Amino acid sequence: MTLELGPDDKRMRLRYTGTCRLCARQFSAGEEAVYERGSKTVRCVDCGVEVAPVDRGEAGASARREYERRRDNREQRIRTDHPKLGGLILALTDDPQSTKAWERGAVGEELMAGRLTDLPDTFRVLHDRRIRGTRANIDHIAIGPTGVWVIDAKRYVGKRPALRVEGGIIRPRVESLRIGGRDGTKLVQGVQSQVERVTAALGEAAPPVTGVLCFLEADWPLIGGSFSVDGIHVLWPRLLVQRMTDAPRHPVDVDLTHTQLAHVFPSA
Repeated sequence: MTLELGPDDKRMRLRYTGTCRLCARQFSAGEEAVYERGSKTVRCVDCGVEVAPVDRGEAGASARREYERRRDNREQRIRTDHPKLGGLILALTDDPQSTKAWERGAVGEELMAGRLTDLPDTFRVLHDRRIRGTRANIDHIAIGPTGVWVIDAKRYVGKRPALRVEGGIIRPRVESLRIGGRDGTKLVQGVQSQVERVTAALGEAAPPVTGVLCFLEADWPLIGGSFSVDGIHVLWPRLLVQRMTDAPRHPVDVDLTHTQLAHVFPSA
């Protein structure tokens, strides 16, 4: 079954790229599609109204695969170089920090996914999404009545995230993220880039897209503690779920946006 043209629909060749609002197919400029003036959306000329199930992804899957790959490569290398003592060496030594970091990342994403199950059923969540053309991924994307939330989960056990502000009167105000006293500016920049990509994928009618750095098992103070750095929210899982639920409502087609983003950012 296909949809008939409505009074505000126009069959045309697109001047720009677009995404079918029904099946999330990506259009290139010059392709023929139906432009829906009322909602400023496009759809396939002969698109059916049924939408394929969305692959929501598995939290931490790509990080865990990378950890296992590095761990297995190290084990194989040690056993090859030391045929008689390889097992003993492996028993007495740990994986390097660069390998353990992937496992910590996977655990953090898994814990974050568990927290996101506390969201109302009006939300849809995608986990571990690949950014095409790069080696990067987005940990979690949540879509709900309060907009789209791009979430980067970080597990820094016992370390305190803090905001540092320099300048502001004579010199320009400069904000930076500190984690246990160390500079975390790259983390903020990473989420900013993800927000830009998600916003671009949704086009002109995009709902608000909010970037979040969510720290798990960090050393948060008893009072206060959350802040924002250059527009990116920095907070902990429970407060994040509360903010996502209590934020102002917007006219968001949650299921459509969920389908679109799942197509543009496939499971990693």
